[in-house]
Amino acid sequence: MSLPNPNATTVPSVREERLSLPGVDTALTLRWTLPAAAPAALVLHLHAGAFVAGTAGEGARVAAVLAAEGALVASLGYPLAPQRPFPAALEAVHAALTWLHRQRKRLQATGLPLLLAGEEAGGNLAAAAALAAHDRGAPPLHGQILLSPMLDVCTGTASQRDAQASAAHCPWAEGWRQYLSCASDVLHPYAAPGRALRLAGLPPALLVSAADDPLRDETRAYAARLRQAGVAVSEARLDGPTGWPVSYRDPAPAPWADALRPHVRAFLQSCCGERWPPHGGVPDRAAARG
Repeated sequence: MSLPNPNATTVPSVREERLSLPGVDTALTLRWTLPAAAPAALVLHLHAGAFVAGTAGEGARVAAVLAAEGALVASLGYPLAPQRPFPAALEAVHAALTWLHRQRKRLQATGLPLLLAGEEAGGNLAAAAALAAHDRGAPPLHGQILLSPMLDVCTGTASQRDAQASAAHCPWAEGWRQYLSCASDVLHPYAAPGRALRLAGLPPALLVSAADDPLRDETRAYAARLRQAGVAVSEARLDGPTGWPVSYRDPAPAPWADALRPHVRAFLQSCCGERWPPHGGVPDRAAARG
């Protein structure tokens, strides 16, 4: 298939395809979001949904921010729990990441830095896939963008307790229960990256939370641990009301997008080097089937 050319007014800038990958027992949805100019980075993006819900399309607001700042975005509809508990989603993400790296020439993305990005449960999977790529030696990554990453299995941080004080139940605790089918999974660094012991050598990371974000404490804690391991970290906390992480999947316009964009822009600029800023038109790309 050919990816759409956003410079042609009659063709949309978003398109979905079904992707079959080695080692993944079901076809996955891959949703492309193109920048308005020649891309400066290739980003695999992972949606929210507490491991049990969400689609590639429901991550459209974050994907749009990434594309607006120069990224060619591939949003993956990864396998969901409880039907496919850990490590199914993580292995699908790593397989998709490997596929993107191998198909860069056919995507006309040769030489573009490859990054991961995700929000909430997608942030967990992005962090876990970065660990897996480092441990397995492939594919090479240039950065990870983690928005309200879901990293603390105990859901016992102060910001989470505050959020649960007026709630009938905790969606993140329920999500963890569905995602981790075995008690021993809690100890696996790919399941709970917040507990990973070997963080040195990971790619640079941007971590973003918000003042009203129940996941802000675990976001800050992971940023601190990455710094201690010598990883280059950029960190931001948005002050205005965001409704994160629930609002990530809200189909309404995102009031937090304008506040998030400068942080994404600065991070992509640091990862892209001489390829920044994006410029020129976006040519048609032939997206290879897996």
